[in-house]
Amino acid sequence: MRFDTYEVNLEEDGTRISLSVIDAAGFGDGLDNTSCFKQLQDYIEAQFDEVLVEESRIKRNRKYRDHRLHVLIYFIPPTGHSLRELDIELIRRLGEYVNIIPVIGRADSLTVDELQTFKHSVMRDIDYYKLPVYNFCWDESDTEALKDNREVMDFIPFSVVTCDEVLGNDYDLVRVRRYPWGTIEIDDDSQCDFVLLRYILLNSHIADLINYTEDVLYENYRTKKLEVGGFGEGEGDDEDGEGDDDEPSTSARKQE
Repeated sequence: MRFDTYEVNLEEDGTRISLSVIDAAGFGDGLDNTSCFKQLQDYIEAQFDEVLVEESRIKRNRKYRDHRLHVLIYFIPPTGHSLRELDIELIRRLGEYVNIIPVIGRADSLTVDELQTFKHSVMRDIDYYKLPVYNFCWDESDTEALKDNREVMDFIPFSVVTCDEVLGNDYDLVRVRRYPWGTIEIDDDSQCDFVLLRYILLNSHIADLINYTEDVLYENYRTKKLEVGGFGEGEGDDEDGEGDDDEPSTSARKQE
């Protein structure tokens, strides 16, 4: 398994977004995927450790860039049955480190009825095994948004279909997936959840995902880390932070 990183600059409703997408290429391809779980966990923890080291400095690096992962989009293959042991183990092991949003990929391989049945089966497994997927209703103090978030929860797991062609002209572009018998419009919310998922990730819930990562997931990790002894030998001892402005950290270099 390897980590491939893609950097994208977007503008969503007038807001500029610098987006880093990290693909865990090769995950789940082996007969024994134990090492994949450890690689993923170590990678996520490394980003937390960088922040912990930076916070411990007397003089912090003004150019430091936070590389913490704010969401993990976990694609579930459209088996039509239930979650695999691989899916259950990954969500169980990584749910305390990152916001996991389950998504059914290649949803067009299922009929409408099959897709709804599969969604119910996945949610039944999530409830039965108490898997820590992202809870959109985690902030109950915001009563106004709570109703909308509960409606969003009804779509989990989201279903998506990929686009392989863009039809139309400059004034009316339609992203589609073409088949011998017709086409599926990717942006048609009656055919898949792509538009809703995109809106959640890049607009309506982007701040919630960041806040939950920083205020809950990271703080829980930080507390546990410090309780068991904090940094290893040699970590966090560069008090003034001088000389780090132009040199990215080891984990940062892995992503760039």
